[in-house]
Amino acid sequence: MHSPEMNKVEKRPLHITLMVICSLLLLLSARLEAVTFNAVDYGAVGDDSTDNTEAFSSCLKALIHAGGGRMFIPDGIYRGRIIIPGTKKWITVEIVGESPPTPVFGTIGSFSLSKSGTILKSLSTSGPAVISADNAPEKLYMVFSGVNVVIRNLDIRTYDNPAIGGIDLKYAAQCSIENVSINTDTYNVDATKPTHGTSGLITPSINNAAMTVLRNLVVTGYHTGITVNEHTDGDNIVVASNINGLVFLQAHHASRFARIGTYRNTHHVTVLGSHGFSIAQMNTEQPGEGQTNSKNDWQTLVSDINDPQNLGVGNVNYWVVLGGKGAVDQFVKIGGTSIRTRRIGAAD
Repeated sequence: MHSPEMNKVEKRPLHITLMVICSLLLLLSARLEAVTFNAVDYGAVGDDSTDNTEAFSSCLKALIHAGGGRMFIPDGIYRGRIIIPGTKKWITVEIVGESPPTPVFGTIGSFSLSKSGTILKSLSTSGPAVISADNAPEKLYMVFSGVNVVIRNLDIRTYDNPAIGGIDLKYAAQCSIENVSINTDTYNVDATKPTHGTSGLITPSINNAAMTVLRNLVVTGYHTGITVNEHTDGDNIVVASNINGLVFLQAHHASRFARIGTYRNTHHVTVLGSHGFSIAQMNTEQPGEGQTNSKNDWQTLVSDINDPQNLGVGNVNYWVVLGGKGAVDQFVKIGGTSIRTRRIGAAD
Protein backbone atom coordinates (compact mmCIF):
# COMPACT_ATOMS: atom_id res chain seq x y z
CA MET A 1 0.00 0.00 0.00
CA HIS A 2 1.51 3.36 -1.07
CA SER A 3 1.90 6.21 1.37
CA PRO A 4 0.82 9.77 0.42
CA GLU A 5 4.49 10.72 0.20
CA MET A 6 5.13 7.96 -2.35
CA ASN A 7 2.14 9.05 -4.38
CA LYS A 8 3.55 12.57 -4.51
CA VAL A 9 6.84 11.22 -5.91
CA GLU A 10 5.02 9.12 -8.48
CA LYS A 11 3.00 12.12 -9.66
CA ARG A 12 6.03 14.41 -9.95
CA PRO A 13 6.06 16.04 -13.42
CA LEU A 14 8.63 14.68 -15.85
CA HIS A 15 10.38 18.00 -16.31
CA ILE A 16 10.98 18.28 -12.54
CA THR A 17 12.41 14.75 -12.46
CA LEU A 18 14.76 15.63 -15.31
CA MET A 19 15.83 18.79 -13.47
CA VAL A 20 16.66 16.73 -10.39
CA ILE A 21 18.71 14.28 -12.48
CA CYS A 22 20.56 17.12 -14.22
CA SER A 23 21.34 18.73 -10.86
CA LEU A 24 22.77 15.47 -9.55
CA LEU A 25 24.88 15.06 -12.69
CA LEU A 26 26.20 18.61 -12.32
CA LEU A 27 27.13 17.94 -8.71
CA LEU A 28 28.89 14.73 -9.72
CA SER A 29 30.72 16.52 -12.51
CA ALA A 30 31.81 19.26 -10.12
CA ARG A 31 33.09 16.64 -7.71
CA LEU A 32 35.10 14.90 -10.44
CA GLU A 33 36.51 18.25 -11.57
CA ALA A 34 37.46 19.09 -7.99
CA VAL A 35 39.87 16.16 -7.74
CA THR A 36 41.67 16.89 -11.04
CA PHE A 37 44.59 19.30 -10.90
CA ASN A 38 45.98 20.60 -14.20
CA ALA A 39 49.75 21.05 -13.91
CA VAL A 40 49.57 24.00 -16.31
CA ASP A 41 47.49 25.90 -13.75
CA TYR A 42 50.46 25.67 -11.39
CA GLY A 43 52.97 26.98 -13.90
CA ALA A 44 54.04 23.92 -15.89
CA VAL A 45 55.11 24.64 -19.47
CA GLY A 46 55.64 21.92 -22.08
CA ASP A 47 58.18 23.77 -24.21
CA ASP A 48 61.13 21.33 -23.81
CA SER A 49 63.01 24.11 -22.02
CA THR A 50 61.35 25.27 -18.79
CA ASP A 51 62.28 23.44 -15.57
CA ASN A 52 58.89 22.36 -14.25
CA THR A 53 60.03 20.71 -11.01
CA GLU A 54 58.62 23.48 -8.79
CA ALA A 55 55.38 23.67 -10.78
CA PHE A 56 54.86 19.92 -10.42
CA SER A 57 55.59 20.15 -6.69
CA SER A 58 53.06 22.94 -6.22
CA CYS A 59 50.44 20.93 -8.07
CA LEU A 60 51.13 17.83 -5.95
CA LYS A 61 51.02 19.87 -2.74
CA ALA A 62 47.51 21.07 -3.58
CA LEU A 63 46.46 17.57 -4.61
CA ILE A 64 47.68 15.96 -1.39
CA HIS A 65 46.14 18.74 0.71
CA ALA A 66 42.82 17.84 -0.95
CA GLY A 67 43.20 14.22 0.15
CA GLY A 68 44.40 12.83 -3.17
CA GLY A 69 43.42 13.16 -6.80
CA ARG A 70 44.74 13.37 -10.32
CA MET A 71 47.52 15.55 -11.69
CA PHE A 72 46.75 16.05 -15.37
CA ILE A 73 49.56 16.98 -17.75
CA PRO A 74 48.55 18.11 -21.26
CA ASP A 75 50.54 17.08 -24.33
CA GLY A 76 53.95 18.71 -24.59
CA ILE A 77 57.60 18.12 -23.64
CA TYR A 78 58.10 18.93 -19.96
CA ARG A 79 61.58 19.24 -18.44
CA GLY A 80 62.03 18.56 -14.73
CA ARG A 81 61.17 16.00 -12.08
CA ILE A 82 58.04 14.87 -10.26
CA ILE A 83 58.75 14.06 -6.60
CA ILE A 84 55.76 12.67 -4.71
CA PRO A 85 55.97 13.61 -1.00
CA GLY A 86 55.66 10.96 1.68
CA THR A 87 52.43 10.63 3.63
CA LYS A 88 51.26 8.88 6.80
CA LYS A 89 47.80 8.43 5.29
CA TRP A 90 46.56 6.02 2.65
CA ILE A 91 46.26 8.29 -0.37
CA THR A 92 46.08 7.88 -4.15
CA VAL A 93 48.09 10.17 -6.40
CA GLU A 94 47.41 9.86 -10.13
CA ILE A 95 49.81 11.32 -12.69
CA VAL A 96 48.12 11.22 -16.07
CA GLY A 97 49.16 12.50 -19.47
CA GLU A 98 46.77 13.62 -22.18
CA SER A 99 47.72 11.01 -24.80
CA PRO A 100 49.16 7.48 -24.66
CA PRO A 101 52.76 7.34 -25.95
CA THR A 102 53.77 5.68 -29.19
CA PRO A 103 55.96 2.70 -28.22
CA VAL A 104 59.27 2.97 -30.10
CA PHE A 105 61.54 -0.08 -29.87
CA GLY A 106 62.98 -2.67 -32.20
CA THR A 107 65.78 -5.09 -33.00
CA ILE A 108 67.22 -3.52 -36.18
CA GLY A 109 67.43 -0.14 -37.89
CA SER A 110 67.72 3.39 -36.55
CA PHE A 111 64.76 5.65 -35.82
CA SER A 112 63.94 8.90 -34.07
CA LEU A 113 61.61 8.87 -31.10
CA SER A 114 58.27 10.61 -31.34
CA LYS A 115 57.89 14.19 -30.10
CA SER A 116 54.11 13.95 -29.67
CA GLY A 117 52.12 13.09 -26.57
CA THR A 118 52.94 13.95 -22.96
CA ILE A 119 56.70 13.66 -22.50
CA LEU A 120 58.50 14.13 -19.17
CA LYS A 121 62.25 14.59 -19.50
CA SER A 122 65.17 15.13 -17.15
CA LEU A 123 68.76 15.67 -18.23
CA SER A 124 70.11 15.77 -14.66
CA THR A 125 73.25 13.76 -14.00
CA SER A 126 72.49 12.97 -10.36
CA GLY A 127 69.62 12.82 -7.90
CA PRO A 128 66.22 11.14 -8.00
CA ALA A 129 64.46 9.58 -10.97
CA VAL A 130 62.26 11.57 -13.33
CA ILE A 131 59.28 10.41 -11.21
CA SER A 132 59.93 9.27 -7.65
CA ALA A 133 58.04 8.62 -4.42
CA ASP A 134 59.78 10.18 -1.46
CA ASN A 135 59.72 8.65 2.02
CA ALA A 136 60.41 11.84 3.93
CA PRO A 137 59.29 13.35 6.16
CA GLU A 138 56.04 11.39 6.53
CA LYS A 139 55.89 7.59 6.66
CA LEU A 140 53.05 5.11 7.00
CA TYR A 141 54.98 1.91 7.74
CA MET A 142 58.68 1.53 8.47
CA VAL A 143 60.40 3.59 5.72
CA PHE A 144 57.40 3.53 3.38
CA SER A 145 54.91 6.23 2.45
CA GLY A 146 51.18 5.48 2.31
CA VAL A 147 50.88 6.68 -1.27
CA ASN A 148 49.29 4.60 -4.01
CA VAL A 149 50.79 5.91 -7.26
CA VAL A 150 48.85 5.64 -10.52
CA ILE A 151 50.74 6.62 -13.69
CA ARG A 152 49.11 6.57 -17.12
CA ASN A 153 49.72 7.89 -20.64
CA LEU A 154 53.26 9.20 -20.17
CA ASP A 155 56.55 9.07 -22.07
CA ILE A 156 59.40 9.24 -19.52
CA ARG A 157 62.83 10.18 -20.91
CA THR A 158 66.37 10.68 -19.72
CA TYR A 159 69.42 10.43 -22.02
CA ASP A 160 71.86 7.91 -23.47
CA ASN A 161 73.69 6.02 -20.67
CA PRO A 162 71.60 7.70 -17.95
CA ALA A 163 72.93 8.42 -14.47
CA ILE A 164 69.37 8.80 -13.12
CA GLY A 165 66.37 6.46 -13.23
CA GLY A 166 63.06 6.75 -15.01
CA ILE A 167 60.48 5.93 -12.30
CA ASP A 168 61.45 5.00 -8.73
CA LEU A 169 58.54 3.94 -6.51
CA LYS A 170 60.57 1.91 -4.00
CA TYR A 171 59.13 3.81 -1.03
CA ALA A 172 55.51 3.89 -2.24
CA ALA A 173 52.93 1.51 -0.82
CA GLN A 174 51.36 0.52 -4.12
CA CYS A 175 51.37 1.44 -7.78
CA SER A 176 49.54 0.95 -11.06
CA ILE A 177 51.28 1.87 -14.32
CA GLU A 178 49.59 1.73 -17.71
CA ASN A 179 50.41 3.01 -21.21
CA VAL A 180 53.87 4.25 -20.26
CA SER A 181 57.18 4.33 -22.13
CA ILE A 182 60.45 4.75 -20.22
CA ASN A 183 63.46 5.37 -22.44
CA THR A 184 66.71 7.24 -22.88
CA ASP A 185 65.47 9.43 -25.75
CA THR A 186 67.40 7.05 -28.02
CA TYR A 187 66.17 4.24 -30.24
CA ASN A 188 67.15 1.18 -28.22
CA VAL A 189 69.34 -0.44 -30.91
CA ASP A 190 71.49 2.72 -30.90
CA ALA A 191 71.82 2.88 -27.10
CA THR A 192 75.27 3.08 -25.56
CA LYS A 193 76.10 0.46 -22.92
CA PRO A 194 74.59 1.65 -19.60
CA THR A 195 77.30 1.94 -16.94
CA HIS A 196 75.60 3.76 -14.03
CA GLY A 197 73.50 0.95 -12.57
CA THR A 198 70.22 2.86 -12.90
CA SER A 199 66.76 1.34 -13.46
CA GLY A 200 64.02 2.36 -15.82
CA LEU A 201 61.44 1.36 -13.20
CA ILE A 202 61.72 0.33 -9.55
CA THR A 203 58.50 -1.10 -8.12
CA PRO A 204 57.43 -0.67 -4.44
CA SER A 205 59.43 -2.85 -2.07
CA ILE A 206 57.05 -2.63 0.89
CA ASN A 207 56.18 -6.04 2.36
CA ASN A 208 52.87 -4.97 3.89
CA ALA A 209 49.86 -4.23 1.62
CA ALA A 210 52.14 -4.36 -1.42
CA MET A 211 50.50 -4.31 -4.84
CA THR A 212 52.05 -3.46 -8.22
CA VAL A 213 50.12 -3.64 -11.50
CA LEU A 214 51.95 -3.03 -14.80
CA ARG A 215 50.18 -2.88 -18.18
CA ASN A 216 51.35 -1.78 -21.64
CA LEU A 217 54.84 -0.75 -20.55
CA VAL A 218 58.05 -0.35 -22.58
CA VAL A 219 61.47 0.18 -20.94
CA THR A 220 64.65 0.59 -23.01
CA GLY A 221 68.29 1.64 -22.61
CA TYR A 222 68.89 1.25 -18.85
CA HIS A 223 71.25 -0.88 -16.82
CA THR A 224 68.11 -2.56 -15.45
CA GLY A 225 64.82 -2.31 -17.25
CA ILE A 226 62.48 -3.17 -14.36
CA THR A 227 63.50 -3.88 -10.76
CA VAL A 228 60.81 -6.27 -9.54
CA ASN A 229 59.82 -6.24 -5.86
CA GLU A 230 56.83 -7.57 -3.92
CA HIS A 231 53.51 -8.63 -5.47
CA THR A 232 54.21 -7.47 -9.04
CA ASP A 233 51.67 -8.38 -11.72
CA GLY A 234 52.52 -7.44 -15.32
CA ASP A 235 51.18 -7.94 -18.83
CA ASN A 236 52.11 -6.69 -22.31
CA ILE A 237 55.54 -5.49 -21.24
CA VAL A 238 58.67 -4.92 -23.33
CA VAL A 239 62.19 -4.60 -21.94
CA ALA A 240 64.75 -4.00 -24.68
CA SER A 241 68.44 -3.13 -24.87
CA ASN A 242 69.08 -3.11 -21.12
CA ILE A 243 71.93 -4.93 -19.40
CA ASN A 244 69.23 -6.75 -17.41
CA GLY A 245 65.67 -6.77 -18.70
CA LEU A 246 64.00 -7.81 -15.42
CA VAL A 247 65.76 -8.06 -12.07
CA PHE A 248 63.99 -10.00 -9.32
CA LEU A 249 64.98 -8.95 -5.81
CA GLN A 250 64.18 -10.52 -2.44
CA ALA A 251 60.40 -10.80 -1.98
CA HIS A 252 58.18 -12.72 0.39
CA HIS A 253 55.31 -12.82 -2.11
CA ALA A 254 55.48 -14.17 -5.66
CA SER A 255 55.21 -12.11 -8.85
CA ARG A 256 53.39 -12.95 -12.06
CA PHE A 257 53.93 -11.84 -15.65
CA ALA A 258 51.68 -12.78 -18.53
CA ARG A 259 53.20 -11.72 -21.86
CA ILE A 260 56.63 -10.07 -21.82
CA GLY A 261 58.91 -9.22 -24.74
CA THR A 262 62.64 -9.36 -23.97
CA TYR A 263 64.76 -8.07 -26.86
CA ARG A 264 68.50 -7.38 -27.14
CA ASN A 265 69.13 -7.41 -23.38
CA THR A 266 72.48 -8.81 -22.21
CA HIS A 267 70.51 -10.84 -19.65
CA HIS A 268 66.77 -11.02 -20.18
CA VAL A 269 66.00 -12.06 -16.58
CA THR A 270 68.37 -11.74 -13.62
CA VAL A 271 67.66 -13.00 -10.09
CA LEU A 272 69.45 -11.25 -7.22
CA GLY A 273 67.25 -12.31 -4.29
CA SER A 274 64.90 -15.11 -3.23
CA HIS A 275 61.82 -14.58 -5.38
CA GLY A 276 59.02 -16.77 -6.68
CA PHE A 277 57.70 -15.80 -10.11
CA SER A 278 56.03 -17.03 -13.26
CA ILE A 279 56.16 -15.81 -16.88
CA ALA A 280 53.34 -17.23 -18.99
CA GLN A 281 54.89 -16.16 -22.32
CA MET A 282 58.42 -14.82 -22.63
CA ASN A 283 59.04 -13.78 -26.23
CA THR A 284 62.70 -13.12 -26.92
CA GLU A 285 64.75 -12.05 -29.90
CA GLN A 286 68.52 -12.25 -30.08
CA PRO A 287 70.48 -10.18 -32.59
CA GLY A 288 71.55 -12.29 -35.51
CA GLU A 289 74.69 -12.24 -37.61
CA GLY A 290 75.61 -8.72 -38.72
CA GLN A 291 72.92 -7.10 -36.51
CA THR A 292 75.33 -5.61 -33.97
CA ASN A 293 78.30 -3.28 -34.27
CA SER A 294 81.12 -2.05 -32.04
CA LYS A 295 78.78 0.35 -30.24
CA ASN A 296 75.95 -2.05 -29.47
CA ASP A 297 77.57 -5.48 -29.35
CA TRP A 298 76.90 -5.35 -25.58
CA GLN A 299 73.29 -6.14 -26.58
CA THR A 300 74.35 -9.62 -27.70
CA LEU A 301 72.69 -12.21 -25.49
CA VAL A 302 74.65 -13.76 -22.61
CA SER A 303 71.72 -15.45 -20.88
CA ASP A 304 67.94 -15.69 -20.93
CA ILE A 305 67.91 -16.55 -17.21
CA ASN A 306 70.79 -15.31 -15.05
CA ASP A 307 70.46 -16.84 -11.57
CA PRO A 308 73.99 -17.87 -10.56
CA GLN A 309 73.11 -18.25 -6.86
CA ASN A 310 69.97 -20.29 -7.58
CA LEU A 311 67.74 -17.88 -5.68
CA GLY A 312 64.74 -17.97 -7.99
CA VAL A 313 61.76 -20.30 -7.92
CA GLY A 314 59.71 -20.03 -11.07
CA ASN A 315 58.00 -21.23 -14.20
CA VAL A 316 58.81 -19.71 -17.60
CA ASN A 317 57.27 -20.53 -20.98
CA TYR A 318 59.46 -19.12 -23.73
CA TRP A 319 59.67 -18.55 -27.48
CA VAL A 320 63.03 -17.56 -28.97
CA VAL A 321 63.71 -15.85 -32.30
CA LEU A 322 67.18 -15.33 -33.78
CA GLY A 323 67.41 -12.19 -35.90
CA GLY A 324 67.62 -12.91 -39.62
CA LYS A 325 66.78 -16.58 -39.10
CA GLY A 326 63.52 -17.01 -37.22
CA ALA A 327 62.33 -19.23 -34.38
CA VAL A 328 64.99 -21.38 -32.72
CA ASP A 329 65.00 -23.70 -29.74
CA GLN A 330 67.88 -22.33 -27.71
CA PHE A 331 67.40 -20.94 -24.22
CA VAL A 332 70.38 -20.12 -22.03
CA LYS A 333 70.27 -20.49 -18.25
CA ILE A 334 73.02 -19.60 -15.80
CA GLY A 335 72.11 -21.43 -12.60
CA GLY A 336 68.38 -21.27 -12.00
CA THR A 337 68.07 -24.83 -10.74
CA SER A 338 64.59 -24.12 -9.30
CA ILE A 339 63.33 -22.24 -12.36
CA ARG A 340 61.46 -24.58 -14.69
CA THR A 341 61.61 -23.47 -18.34
CA ARG A 342 59.59 -24.84 -21.22
CA ARG A 343 59.41 -23.95 -24.89
CA ILE A 344 55.86 -23.12 -25.95
CA GLY A 345 54.29 -26.24 -27.42
CA ALA A 346 56.81 -28.64 -25.91
CA ALA A 347 55.66 -31.64 -23.91
CA ASP A 348 55.83 -31.28 -20.15
